Amino acid sequence: MQFTSTLTCPKCGGVATETMPTNACQFFYDCRHCAAVLRPLAGDCCVFCSFGDVPCPPIQEAKATGTVAGCCG
Repeated sequence: MQFTSTLTCPKCGGVATETMPTNACQFFYDCRHCAAVLRPLAGDCCVFCSFGDVPCPPIQEAKATGTVAGCCG
């Protein structure tokens, strides 16, 4: 399981590698480059699933075990 993900801002293209929480969703992220507040896209549980190169830990676990995950822990 990976605990870091590189977020890419859809507004400015800025990238930042962040540590993902393992026990909660992260619904908001302030872009370090343009100060835009990122929110998950429709159907995603958190900003890492929408804008990261690695999905959040609960989604990673669900994919690995073949279970259905509707949202972060």
